[in-house]
Amino acid sequence: MCFLMSPACAVSSAGTDSLLAVFWNLENFFDFTDGGGGSSDREFSPEGERRWTGGRYWRKCHSVAKSIIWISEKYGRMPDVMGFAEVENGSVLRSVIYGTALKKYGYVQIHADSPDPRGIDVALVYRKRLFRCAGWKTFPVSADMDGNRMATRDILYVCLEGSDEDRYHFLVNHHPSKYGGAAATDGKRIAAMNVMLHVCDSLSAAGENNIVCMGDFNDNPDGEALGLAGKRLVNLGKDLHERGEGTIRFSGKWDLIDMFLVSLDMESSAVMEICFPDFLAVRDNTCSGMKPLRTYTGPRYSGGISDHLPIIMIVKKD
Repeated sequence: MCFLMSPACAVSSAGTDSLLAVFWNLENFFDFTDGGGGSSDREFSPEGERRWTGGRYWRKCHSVAKSIIWISEKYGRMPDVMGFAEVENGSVLRSVIYGTALKKYGYVQIHADSPDPRGIDVALVYRKRLFRCAGWKTFPVSADMDGNRMATRDILYVCLEGSDEDRYHFLVNHHPSKYGGAAATDGKRIAAMNVMLHVCDSLSAAGENNIVCMGDFNDNPDGEALGLAGKRLVNLGKDLHERGEGTIRFSGKWDLIDMFLVSLDMESSAVMEICFPDFLAVRDNTCSGMKPLRTYTGPRYSGGISDHLPIIMIVKKD
């Protein structure tokens, strides 16, 4: 059985005249060596608390590839662009795009280390036969709304140009979590959103279109930080959230914290979906229904990929 959580707007395929993009938070995707990068690096090593071995690491790499190929079978072709969150370093992505079944599809990655204390970053990969990178940059989020210094994931900006002279501006995000309480951490997410919107405003002022903000925003579309986008961006996840759909499940309730926000010129041509194939699912033993199969459930190895589901965006070209 295959679960697709957005049947009301499901798109059966993505033709060659469209852009197919994916975003996925891969939840603590560390390599399996202790490189001295801190407690999380030690925890995710063969000798660490998680007993994160080479076998478990490569199983996750191949499972990610299997999921991407499942997406390609559903939508008719491989994704053009993919954004990821919670990857430790470039080595992890190289393992996925060069060491699995994805190696024949010609993906290349853009990644930079950020000051996150857990050592996790965002990254973007794209198919080099379809796009060339016209430039990229990271934007730090170094202080909250009260001016307090903080270390979190940088926002990754990448400009890609296609052979048809289409140009897209991608911003990959992983905004601060609600750890410590939603109200106490709202200022952190607002600060991250303001950095993202400043980049978008600069692009718009320069006459640029096709702006795509993807990521884990750690809040639902009706959250305070997401509300700042106002009429400057279109949140493609808004209708899904209003129908009770989501990308992460907690205490039996779905939250939609992973989403695409696009510039106004893309409003009529872009659609977002949430994918939930059966091999990413496990029964929720505390509440009814299914939930994503995680790599670890507490300290116990479960063999899944993430507590987040992948999201898909299809942009129909003119």
